[in-house]
Amino acid sequence: MSPDIVLHPHQKNAVAHQLYGDNTLLAHCVGAGKTYEMAAAAMESKRLGLAQKSLFVVPNHLTGQWASEFLTLYPGANILAATKKDFEPANRQKFCSRIATGDYDAVIIGHSQFEKIPLSTERQEAMIERQIDEIEMAIETAKAENGERYTIKQMEKTKKSLAARLERLNDRSRKDDVVTFEQLGVDRLFVDESHNYKNLFLYTKMRNVAGIAQTEAQKSSDMFAKCQYLDEITGGKGITFATGTPISNSMTELYTNMRYLQYGTLQRLGLGHFDSWASSFGETTTAIELAPEGYNLVGR
Repeated sequence: MSPDIVLHPHQKNAVAHQLYGDNTLLAHCVGAGKTYEMAAAAMESKRLGLAQKSLFVVPNHLTGQWASEFLTLYPGANILAATKKDFEPANRQKFCSRIATGDYDAVIIGHSQFEKIPLSTERQEAMIERQIDEIEMAIETAKAENGERYTIKQMEKTKKSLAARLERLNDRSRKDDVVTFEQLGVDRLFVDESHNYKNLFLYTKMRNVAGIAQTEAQKSSDMFAKCQYLDEITGGKGITFATGTPISNSMTELYTNMRYLQYGTLQRLGLGHFDSWASSFGETTTAIELAPEGYNLVGR
């Protein structure tokens, strides 16, 4: 590390937490030095033999800035930073091969570039099949408890979209010769501005409760699947998320963060389903709140 830079005590604590603890969420406010915390954790992980190759997933427009900040802290680091050109269809295969074959201290790529590196088809299929199994169980439970028809319909609609996604994966007609995520040799993942992945699929019997978002983004499902893979190979110690806004507009974002980073713990405690989690850590209250227009009150 550059002798000109001395980390603050809270930064050293954050690095120690990443090295000695399990998956980590760095939810410091903007300007607290999360970039240096992650760079130092990556270099120390490699020095101590805890990880071989760290992948940094950062907002697209910040890849260059991240690389220069990393080199400010570690002038001798061997870094591979992606440019927009590297992920054009003609160059993507070549760039992914460079990640897979090179011995880099850190590889820095943009959020949208990360999505373009697929997991193996087998792993994607297994993941979707597991989601279908989970939703089938939830539908059975809802029917047994005479749940609301609307809830069951929503779940069946989700099941149908998952089945369609599985069918698209099974269609091997398009030749797939890309380097998969597993082949990159990455065993440590750092995600900057992780709130961009807050819209992860969940199903719940709760209705008309403010603060429960049920939107799903494909990039979040992709991130979730890759986190599951990293948990498998690292024993739940290979992921760091960093964000200044861990919760922006929905309490489900807390649950989502825990699913990304503490999936095994949630399953072990029987809190994998959102409703179980919400009944343990949350409370539904009725309150008066100002309407968005600002002049009349609405009940929530």
